[in-house]
Amino acid sequence: MHHVLVDRWSRGASPLHALDPRVKILSLLVFLIALATTAPNAALPLTIDAALLLAGMLIAGLPPGTLLLRAMAVLPFSFTFGLISWLAGDSLRAIGLIEKSYLSSVAVLLVVGTTPLPRLLGGLESLGTPRLLVLVAQFLHRYLFVISEQAQHMRLAAASRQGIPGVRRRRRFRAAAGALAVLFAHSYYRAEGINQAMLSRGFSGKFPLLKPLRWKFADGLFLAAIVAFLVLVRVQ
Repeated sequence: MHHVLVDRWSRGASPLHALDPRVKILSLLVFLIALATTAPNAALPLTIDAALLLAGMLIAGLPPGTLLLRAMAVLPFSFTFGLISWLAGDSLRAIGLIEKSYLSSVAVLLVVGTTPLPRLLGGLESLGTPRLLVLVAQFLHRYLFVISEQAQHMRLAAASRQGIPGVRRRRRFRAAAGALAVLFAHSYYRAEGINQAMLSRGFSGKFPLLKPLRWKFADGLFLAAIVAFLVLVRVQ
């Protein structure tokens, strides 16, 4: 699944993985602001932004093809709003909207793919994000794995009872809605058990990091270089 693959990427080792998560969050924010304020017909700045993201993928050791393919998840929404702009007679804005949305999706995936989620959320909280939002994101991420594991168990059980793959496809399709309901019911009870186990172990509403965040000189140097580079590209 998508979240499993991204979580595997984030456990890698590279210069980008080693950066403080707050540096990557601030760099992403500056990149998104620079990208959003770039003119749709500014081909050179957009090309440089794309090249910067590609360089980041190569440095981090992430598979560019897979990451670029995953980033296409945002395109259906971008195409919808782009089509509206196109029909309104603003074709340049429509193209720019699609390009910027896709590059923004790639940038977010690059940051998430080089930062384990606990450290990423710890960096967000350190930068002032409300703890409630951080807590909701942490539980959502953890329960995604619970749901995916339960779904795999149900799929294996269903395949064991149905014999040869491809037989009775129509019947299996009809049972999909019921299987989905059972999946969420099982996941709910599993989540309740996890919650009780966490409370019994003294969970206080915050997930402590195994390795505290430490801002190093290299982190500040990287952030300054990225900001300076993006500003120079933007003012061209």
